[in-house]
Amino acid sequence: MMKETLVIEGITCASCALTVEKAVKKVVGVNEASVNLATEKLQVSFEEAQTNVAEIEKAIQQAGYRVQTSQEVTTFAVQGMTCASCVQTVEKAVSKLAGVQAATVNLATEKMTVTFDHDQVTPQKIIAAVKEAGYDAEVATDKNATAERDAKQAHAQTMWHRFVGSAIFTVPLLYLAMAEMMGLPVPTIVSHTTHPLVFASLQFFLCVPVLILGRSFFLVGFKTLVKGHPNMDSLVALGTSAAFLYSVYGSIEVLLGNHHFAMNLYYESAAVILTLITLGKYFEAVSKGKTSAAIQTLLNLTPKMARVMKGEDILELPVEDVQKDDILVVRPGEKIPVDGIVIEGTSSVDESMLTGESLPVEKTVGDAVIGASLNKQGSFQFRATKVGKETALAQIVQLVEDAQGSKAPIAKLADKVSGVFVPIVIGLALLSGLLWFIFGQESWVFALTITISVLVIACPCALGLATPTAIMVGTGKGAENGILIKSGDALEMAEKLDTVVLDKTGTITEGKPVVTDIVAYHGWSESQVLQYAATAEVYSEHPLGQAIVEEATARQLPKLASENFAAIPGYGLTAMISKQWIYLGNEALMRQQSIAYEQASSVASSLAQAGKTAMYLAIDQQLVGIIAVADTVKEHSKQAIQQLQKRGIEVVMLTGDNQQTASAIAQQVGISRVLSEVLPEDKANEVKKIQQENKRVAMVGDGINDAPALAQADIGMAIGSGTDVAIESADIVLMKSELLDVEKAIHLSQATMKNIRENLFWAFAYNVLGIPVAMGVLHLLGGPLLNPMIAGAAMSFSSVSVVLNALRLKRLRLQ
Repeated sequence: MMKETLVIEGITCASCALTVEKAVKKVVGVNEASVNLATEKLQVSFEEAQTNVAEIEKAIQQAGYRVQTSQEVTTFAVQGMTCASCVQTVEKAVSKLAGVQAATVNLATEKMTVTFDHDQVTPQKIIAAVKEAGYDAEVATDKNATAERDAKQAHAQTMWHRFVGSAIFTVPLLYLAMAEMMGLPVPTIVSHTTHPLVFASLQFFLCVPVLILGRSFFLVGFKTLVKGHPNMDSLVALGTSAAFLYSVYGSIEVLLGNHHFAMNLYYESAAVILTLITLGKYFEAVSKGKTSAAIQTLLNLTPKMARVMKGEDILELPVEDVQKDDILVVRPGEKIPVDGIVIEGTSSVDESMLTGESLPVEKTVGDAVIGASLNKQGSFQFRATKVGKETALAQIVQLVEDAQGSKAPIAKLADKVSGVFVPIVIGLALLSGLLWFIFGQESWVFALTITISVLVIACPCALGLATPTAIMVGTGKGAENGILIKSGDALEMAEKLDTVVLDKTGTITEGKPVVTDIVAYHGWSESQVLQYAATAEVYSEHPLGQAIVEEATARQLPKLASENFAAIPGYGLTAMISKQWIYLGNEALMRQQSIAYEQASSVASSLAQAGKTAMYLAIDQQLVGIIAVADTVKEHSKQAIQQLQKRGIEVVMLTGDNQQTASAIAQQVGISRVLSEVLPEDKANEVKKIQQENKRVAMVGDGINDAPALAQADIGMAIGSGTDVAIESADIVLMKSELLDVEKAIHLSQATMKNIRENLFWAFAYNVLGIPVAMGVLHLLGGPLLNPMIAGAAMSFSSVSVVLNALRLKRLRLQ
């Protein structure tokens, strides 16, 4: 039997989903078909010998809908990008291809995510478009992910070695050029006054190695300039080339006897600019490596080897070689390699890495175990159910990577500016130099200095890094705390929330009824009342009955002999225990059997007002007790709701329970607005009604029937212990299953967005202030002229400062 998942286009309501299901089920060979309206996906299982996907697609089309089969989303690793202008160039080049729906490049991760129709365009064509734009690309895979990390570390080392090599030549060059002006001693043989030709020649020979070490700036800069997509390297290449070529011209003049040119050389400016920018690139590479530390931390949780049973032997294999249904052995103190089900043995497992629960969880035969969790004590065998990309940890890593590769809407402004930034800067540099030369009554050397300073100080790097670095650190911080934010959009929207809708069952409450109160009458003890009730309920499948049975089991009360069990719909049940007729049920059952219950009615009423279900127990026509069962409120629900309300967020409870029960629970946790008796299919409509009040709404839920509401809300938050459908429909997943994490997610969003705004402010402010200073505005007012070397240093550290500011988020305390 084959199983397939198909994306259906055109379904808009539950009726559409039902139509598709019926059409597919009519196909001969189809065993099962289920449509999820929230995700618009069809899960279908069929016999390969009788039908195929093409036949199923045909049936769907005949029903009036379409299967989305050709859309593909692929991530590419892009090399050679240095600034936000590069990002714009690559995105534009790929977006122009026919069949490409969207192309998003993240400068911080150096990844590009492309959504395209593979019937019209292929990954090879996309890679070719990137190369045509002046960059390199390859499809990002698990196999090259480690190589990418190693390459980034190697890149940082290369930058450091290049900086050290450049500094070895730049320091003596800078001393030689500036020493006499600063009154420092210089050997006579290299003095510009006594030996100007030696002075100029030595500077030339000290500068050339720095140019060679920094040749990538020129190779990339001029390449992109020629292609019409200039970037940051183009600015550096133009500025330093102008300084160097003018200096070569000056050296030739010195050689021809014009010795006054010896003091108008700019070799040291070219060398110092390249050296400082290289140092800035090194710091940037190191800082960017730290932003993705959360991913690396998650990846490091997985053990490298696994003990796999092959017949009677136990083999140690790389975890990548473990197959589904393999039997694995785990010893005390070892990490569990993959997800699976225990088949032999017992142990306690520390799952805090995934759930945040500090106490070890007892595991026995039939229990699920999670890959990367730590086996504390006891050995056991388990059968692998999920391996590779299917494991819980792998899916978390993928979610975090997807989020870190996404863009927040706030980044659009920076993208627009970056797209035209470099050409404008080149124009301003040439214009300012020309204006100073024509109207400033200055030498063309002065005008050249202005031009070089403008070219060098401008920095689109800071603009390009402002948003992605903060998103990377913010989503990474969330992952460390069990909060998985799926995209930049979700991160930005969470900051704007003013209303949180909480599903009651499983979110505010435990989602499982338990016995809360036992009241005994006429000389009976609580234990006797519970024992008789549990014996009667042992054959019942009702959740309330199961709660009574579990409580009796927990108290180690033995089951009595019973017979003649009969359920009475709408009332309760009856049975014979120890030759006595017993009745267990509601007040109506007592009235039906003419049993006096009035002495307990006030107790039952108060229990009902507290949101509990009270059941009367009568034996041989005499009331002997009341047992109350309720879905109890989670430990931290009230605290979590109070924290949200302190942030000015309205909390709404949504439930299918009756008004009395719902109000009782709401009163316990401090919620004033309650939407009760809401049918599962109406939850999304209730969320929509709140949105129509001009509210930004988050929906928090854990069940299949919450999925449409999660999708309808501005932000859907799924409790991690919930269903896969709910998690898939959500924008944020709370892995610890704690309501406290709702407030933490909003706090994290607000802190990250504040950081992004700070980054964008400083990136814009730096250029708004720096470029006019480089153009000589202060000099016009009698102030100093910006030295190109200082401009180079400022440019280098502007991008580093943005990354360092984003890294401050790592210290954010989520409490």
